[in-house]
Amino acid sequence: MSGAKDYGRVAVLMGGWSAEREISLLSGRAVLAALQAEGVNARGIDLGRDACQVLATGGFDRVFIALHGRRGEDGCIQGMLEILDLPYTGSGVTGSAVCMNKVTTKRIWDGTGLPTPAFAELGADTEPQFLVQRVGFPLIVKPSLEGSSLGMRKVDHPNQLKAAHAEAAGFRCPVVAEAWVMGSEYTVAILDGEALPVIRLETPREFYDYEAKYRANDTRYVIPCGLDSERESEVQQLALTAFRVTGATGWGRVDLLIDGRGDPWLIEVNTVPGMTDHSLVPMAARARGIDFDELVWRILETSLDHS
Repeated sequence: MSGAKDYGRVAVLMGGWSAEREISLLSGRAVLAALQAEGVNARGIDLGRDACQVLATGGFDRVFIALHGRRGEDGCIQGMLEILDLPYTGSGVTGSAVCMNKVTTKRIWDGTGLPTPAFAELGADTEPQFLVQRVGFPLIVKPSLEGSSLGMRKVDHPNQLKAAHAEAAGFRCPVVAEAWVMGSEYTVAILDGEALPVIRLETPREFYDYEAKYRANDTRYVIPCGLDSERESEVQQLALTAFRVTGATGWGRVDLLIDGRGDPWLIEVNTVPGMTDHSLVPMAARARGIDFDELVWRILETSLDHS
């Protein structure tokens, strides 16, 4: 497509009712402003339970998905848009569903020989000895269907498991225990088959949690990331492979750790990452010479894959 009018009327979906609603609203508003600045006929929609009716009767030609979390990033909305025959941005139904589920993602990586920390599903009655043998301590406990580090807690001793499980299970989804990796945190943004510059994340907190992501003023985002060019290229290729084998397409972000020996460990894929001026994908894009408005335009182009 050559111009804004060629995209027709674009719905920017944001908000919704997941635990990441407020972050989604920030992303959606930023995306909407960027599209309108580029001359796109875009309208923001705070997703409600009447989403199907609103989209079916709104005269839209395509959809920019700026939803985070369940019912927006997990294949549900994508499936509805497929039924409505509305092209949309980002991953399809399968890639979205797989990447939203941390256990499923890790099983795929494990099965394809990609490096990811040891893990096990965690129930209220899981024996600590099982986790000692399968995962080891320390470990990190996570809700398997949440993003933004919600409900995550580091566990150093078996007597902390019960509280950690209760917190994660409060999000009403399966819980996963994952081996704790001592090392540096990195993230790789993916845009239409290209890995953007790697970002190293630094926080004085135990890990890059919700506070570090959205509230703290002492989180550092290091670009260039400090890896030499050959090593950075290897990490980018690993991220592209990790993204592809999950069925993810279009754009997204792969998070990983590199331990003290220099070995990488894949953590998760985000198929609809944050899209404010302070989010990680826009940071990586700027380092690549792509400003925010151009980034949003290029993400909108991924809707052509679903046309």
